[in-house]
This record gives sequence, structure tokens and C-alpha cells, in this order.
Amino acid sequence: MKIGVVVFPGSNCELDTQHVLQNLLGQEVKMLWHQQRDLDGSDVIILPGGFSYGDYLRTGAIARFSPIMESVIEFAAKGKPVLGICNGFQILMECGLLPGALVTNGSLKFISDDVIVKVEAGNSIYTSKYDHSQLLKMPIAHIGGSFFADDDTLAEIESDDRVAFRYCDAEGNANSESNPNASIGNIAGIYNKKGNVLGLMPHPERASESVLGSTDGLGLFESLILSN
Repeated sequence: MKIGVVVFPGSNCELDTQHVLQNLLGQEVKMLWHQQRDLDGSDVIILPGGFSYGDYLRTGAIARFSPIMESVIEFAAKGKPVLGICNGFQILMECGLLPGALVTNGSLKFISDDVIVKVEAGNSIYTSKYDHSQLLKMPIAHIGGSFFADDDTLAEIESDDRVAFRYCDAEGNANSESNPNASIGNIAGIYNKKGNVLGLMPHPERASESVLGSTDGLGLFESLILSN
């Protein structure tokens, strides 16, 4: 399988993502510069974390207009897998591939910490290696990761089982204490209607080797590979 990792000015997790997919899972990885339109025959597209264009306007707002995003939008419309991690999640929202918005954390501070998330929508192309309601330990690192949606959009996401991951405590309870950035509904990741586009704030690539303190993120990439 060929996986394309999009690189924007300010991306900083593209090499982490490449390492996991290429060195740990033996996949072919193509680094795709944001100014190109050719996806180089990729079967999967990943938008990695970082600070695209320095987040000087609004997180993901400038990256949304990079030439490659036109191709990514067309790619997603064909039902092909597109994964956005952290800043990548923000970009997917800015370009309309995912609903809602990601706003400044409730604390108004940058948060870099390990969190626990629960697998909500099991047996998707991203979660087949996990059990439903399985608890995963993964890190977050962002200042604009608080998920927000209006009441109608939130109700639709919840009723369609499009919440992928939800912040929770060690017992699996979603509450304000386990919600690091004041996301509505403790939401840490969501799918589009087709289920082929996933955005999440935690970094699975930073939780894929035991030396990093957790291997819980590896299952997401393994699930994606098995589905293609």
C-alpha cells in the first residue's frame, strides 16, 4: 500500500508518521509537498500534526487553500481514506471535509500531555484492531483543540455514530475532569458521513512504540492498512 503524507510549511509530525508506517509497518510512504496537486498514486492520505503556516491566521485556515487540498478533497469524495491528526484535523474542518470547528482550549493554554480516549465507533476502517469502548493512552499537543459544533450538527454526529474517540478517565467515564480542552461532548475525533475521513486531536504516531510510553496508537495505522 502507498501512503501519502502531506507536508505543509510548519508541519512537524510528518517524519514521525513516516517512521511508524515505513519502519514499523513496512509500508511505502510518499511525502507530498503542499504545492503539488499530484497525489502520486497514494491509496491513503494523511495530514500530519504541526503548525501549518505558523497558525498565524487561524489553525488550518491558510493550509486549506494549498493546491494539494483540491486533490485531497476529490480523493475523499471518491470514498478513499483521509486521516487528519491534530493540525491535520483542523485543516480537514477548514476545507469542509469534517463538520464543526476546533477552537482555543478552555484553559486558553497550550497543552502537551498524555490523555485517555475511548474507542466509540468500533469496527471502522480505522478501529478494526480495537475493541469497542477500548481505552487508549495517547498524547495531545495543541492550543486549538476544543471541538465545537452547534446543537443540530452535534446531534447528527452523535446519532450517526460518527464520534470516533472521546476523552475519558481511567474507568472510561467522560466528564469535565477527563476533558483536557473543554471539547463539547468530550469529543476527541470524528468521522465524515461516509466514514472514510477521520480527524482526531491525539497523536497515534507518538504512541506507537513502547519506548514512548504507549503502543496504543499503532492499532489505528494497522487497522487502516488491513482495510486497503
